[in-house]
Amino acid sequence: MDKHQQQQQLFLAKSTRQRCNEWIFRDVPSDITIEVNGVAFALHKFPLVSRSGRIQKLVAEHRDSDMLRVELVNVPGGAESFELAAKFCYGINFEITSFNVAQLYCVSDYLEMTEEFSKDNLGSRTEEYLEIVVCKNLEMCVEVLQQCESLLPLADELKIISRCIDAIASKACAEQIASSFSRLEYSSSGRLHMNRQTKCEGDWWIEDLSVIRIDLYQRLITAMKCRGVRPESIGASLVNFAQKELTKKCSLWNPSGLTKVDLGSTDHERLVVETIIGLLPVEKLAVPISFLFGLLRSAVMLDCSISCRLDLERRIGSQLDIATLDDILIPSFRHSGDGTLFDVDTVQRILVNFSQQDDSEGDLDDESVFESDSPRSPSQTALFKVAILVDNYLAEIAPDANLKLPKFLGIAETLPEHARTIHDGLYRAIDIYLKAHPGLPDEDRKRLCKLIDFQKLSQEAGAHAAQNERLPIQSIVQVLYFEQLRLRNALCCSYPDDDHKPAVHHQSWRISSGALSAAMSPRDNYASLRRENRELKLELTRMRMRLNDLEKEHVCMKRDMVKSRSRRFMRSFSKKIGKLSLFGHSSSRGSSSPSRQSYRTDSKVIERTCASTD
Repeated sequence: MDKHQQQQQLFLAKSTRQRCNEWIFRDVPSDITIEVNGVAFALHKFPLVSRSGRIQKLVAEHRDSDMLRVELVNVPGGAESFELAAKFCYGINFEITSFNVAQLYCVSDYLEMTEEFSKDNLGSRTEEYLEIVVCKNLEMCVEVLQQCESLLPLADELKIISRCIDAIASKACAEQIASSFSRLEYSSSGRLHMNRQTKCEGDWWIEDLSVIRIDLYQRLITAMKCRGVRPESIGASLVNFAQKELTKKCSLWNPSGLTKVDLGSTDHERLVVETIIGLLPVEKLAVPISFLFGLLRSAVMLDCSISCRLDLERRIGSQLDIATLDDILIPSFRHSGDGTLFDVDTVQRILVNFSQQDDSEGDLDDESVFESDSPRSPSQTALFKVAILVDNYLAEIAPDANLKLPKFLGIAETLPEHARTIHDGLYRAIDIYLKAHPGLPDEDRKRLCKLIDFQKLSQEAGAHAAQNERLPIQSIVQVLYFEQLRLRNALCCSYPDDDHKPAVHHQSWRISSGALSAAMSPRDNYASLRRENRELKLELTRMRMRLNDLEKEHVCMKRDMVKSRSRRFMRSFSKKIGKLSLFGHSSSRGSSSPSRQSYRTDSKVIERTCASTD
């Protein structure tokens, strides 16, 4: 015991003696001295023995001694509680309140002040006050619970805590039901519905519960769940409690607070975080997702149990589509060996949980996008949102010089291919990573660029990629090829001749096939992409063969022009021109397409023109 504590104890003993002199009988000498926690009370046997069974037994054990001196050990509430009990024995009036009823209840049990020794004894009086007054008032129950924190475990054994907890849970549930009834109203059609715009006033108790100790708070929230209190109210109480407890000693709750924390003084904060994680409602959106990320940051910093962190990651993964970039930028608090600035491994696990979540609660509009035999996949709308979020996250972590390629690839490859309809964000992140890691080997650069579908780049991104020296040559060739296809499609679309429209539509469908495939199911999407690749390769082979035919025909025409300028040359020229069809199919000889008919008409006109000149 240090000097300061000794001074406090001496001051308490002195003030207690002064108070005792005010109400103890001065004209009758005391015959018993009771010492409680270093404080001596000079009292009289008769009033104490008539009310307290414990003191009656002590006096009976020392009948022969005229002046008895005893010491009471572990008195609930200490000298102050014993002083109130002694006053009650002397018949001195004092007020029982919510701030002393728990102490009086416990000290009456310790001193055995029951109805067996005296009618209307202290035990029955405190029991009556607790039942009639305290348990009918939520605020008083909270105050009693606060007082019970210093009376454990006796207060728990006497069921003071459980009675207050049950009373608070019942009162909160009843007030919520009453508040819900007050929000009911009839619609224009005569149906009864709840007005959600009216503010619910049944959750005023949330602020009051934040002063309870964490172990009692845990029992209280559990009782509220059993009573049927709304998950939103439970979540609001958890948020309020966590923000007050975790900002008392350190800046754990501040996401930007990267100051080093003394882990030896954070046992209480670790207990709070783990307890709150275990109390989170199972319903989605019961707490804000920013609060879940705040808990996760605190759990990482405080080195909480793995089960708590995994539970948080699963909860976050189930609603990742509503998260923001600031949420998922989790600093690497523990400074792992790789020296990265951000906790990439945690984000990757969250993405895996998102990809594997059950979509049974998905939107009805998205049910037609996926097959009925694949329930464990997120909705397409959520997938698009998360894809944008991931691309922005990759762009933020890419400048980190200590970020290894496997971790970058792990984040980028977590989502399926059909999650991205446009690859501009992914291309931007990869370009930033290549710029921040200039010494990356060619094989690694190729692995990175294989993630990009250059056919899904916008015109601006494609133009940038075509001149990007950081990309491998193979990637630049792909970019130029798809840009050529896009340019040819644009030219064909602007061609005035109607004969080319079928070919234009066919080519336009091929170029935009990447965007169309994004609306298919993953299984059909992959099959469609493979089929389109095969058709594209076949079309390229046909074009090469036709170009070779053109070159041969050109050589033959030159040779024929040298040999003869007669009508026979013109007729052969017109026939060969009629055979040329760059976008047609050579196998369809019997086709009656408009383009083929136009070529036949052109050849006949040429023949008539040649005949008239002759």
